[in-house]
Amino acid sequence: MELEIAPGRQGRLSRDLYQQLRTAILDGRLAAGEPLPASRALAAKLGVSRNTVLGAYGRLTAEGFASGRAGAGTVVAAGVAAEVRAPLGSDLRPRPAWQALVEPVAPALPAPFDFRLGAPDPRLFPWDEWRRLLGRQFRGRRPKAGYPPPEGDVRLRTALARHLAASRAVRASADDVLLCAGAQQAFDLVVRVLVEPGETVAVEDPGYPPVRQLLLAHGARVVPVPVDREGLLVAALPDGARLVYVTPSHQFPLGVAMSLPRRMALLEWSARHGAAILEDDYDSEFRFEGRSLEPLQSLDRRGRVLYVGTLSKVLLPTLRLGYLVAPASVRPALRAARRLSDSHGPPEVERALADLAEDGLFARHLRRLHRIYRSRRARLLSSVERELASVLEPWPAAAGLHVALRCRVEDLDLAAWATRARASGVAVELLGPYGIRPTTPGLALGYGLIDETRIEEGVRRLAAALPPRRRQGAPGGG
Repeated sequence: MELEIAPGRQGRLSRDLYQQLRTAILDGRLAAGEPLPASRALAAKLGVSRNTVLGAYGRLTAEGFASGRAGAGTVVAAGVAAEVRAPLGSDLRPRPAWQALVEPVAPALPAPFDFRLGAPDPRLFPWDEWRRLLGRQFRGRRPKAGYPPPEGDVRLRTALARHLAASRAVRASADDVLLCAGAQQAFDLVVRVLVEPGETVAVEDPGYPPVRQLLLAHGARVVPVPVDREGLLVAALPDGARLVYVTPSHQFPLGVAMSLPRRMALLEWSARHGAAILEDDYDSEFRFEGRSLEPLQSLDRRGRVLYVGTLSKVLLPTLRLGYLVAPASVRPALRAARRLSDSHGPPEVERALADLAEDGLFARHLRRLHRIYRSRRARLLSSVERELASVLEPWPAAAGLHVALRCRVEDLDLAAWATRARASGVAVELLGPYGIRPTTPGLALGYGLIDETRIEEGVRRLAAALPPRRRQGAPGGG
């Protein structure tokens, strides 16, 4: 903290210093047990005599705000409660769109049987290899002057373009790829560049809430479009939409894949209406059945699709690394938007990830993840079939890190069931909150966080949390 002694107050220097320190203690800026500066050093910094500082310290000690400790100087006394200061009043207010988006932030508490969505298992991350590769970036490297390019490291962009071409048939070179701070920043850049406030954007319903919230924050008019077992209902798209947001490979949260006729119809619709398509391919690396359909980007012949992916699901969400493959006509504007938002990503992290890919470690890591998550998914589906078949039916899905389950029972209170399950240590999610309009009731169970050995017991506890008459095999349970 900064202390100031006003000149020309020679008779009150010690009192001024005492009052500033006392206020800092009461405000909580100086915590209990925190040492005060050495008296000689503080006197030299302030340009006063040491006796002036000792006088202030002595008064603080006498009044119980500080205490002397042998060999440790003067420290803030324990048990001195900080005063509760009323917040400063202000007439500043956020725009109405942001006021509507402000929510109390509740921590996502872990559960012994954690079936929550959207998170991979951090225990599977190649920590040893990552420490070695990241350490390599800081050993003996002379920092370059200036800022890195907003599009990111060229070696990593090249590695991603090759990976996407081999695994997803995405047509891209390094120049087509823009690195981002996670997929969410990619969405933000696209909306900034393409969507004017008040323009219509179509989204899947149910769908991914953070994209809807982002669109509302930018002032877009969000129109929900229903989803069935073949994906987005193209016939229900609004005529004036400037942008359509879709998750065609693994619809979030239902998990269905958009059929090829629907994909072709969507591409034709976008060309006819002059609309762009924002394709979110968020967990396409994890496909466990059949052959994956080509992404919209690879089928696009008119440059209407912006393809977004993320490394959060295959590495770590905390790395904050996603990517955007965009048509050449909008790439300069997207790079400018990245430069104006946060300039660039972390170059050392990007180079270490490029090494991970070039050394073959990334491909090996993906194979290991695929094997582990495939086994967890099979165990989860068999457990649900055994314990909950009379109540829940899986939506058709062949990929991803979660399973969506339609409720077969009309009068079952799903929220109350989830609450009882949580009390027994099982965390699940409801499908309802993912929809704008009333949607098919059901649950979603993720298998990214939970160990395979805990899946069966977790599903048993979930079944035990049902009302007695709804449990498998109970009278009336079917």
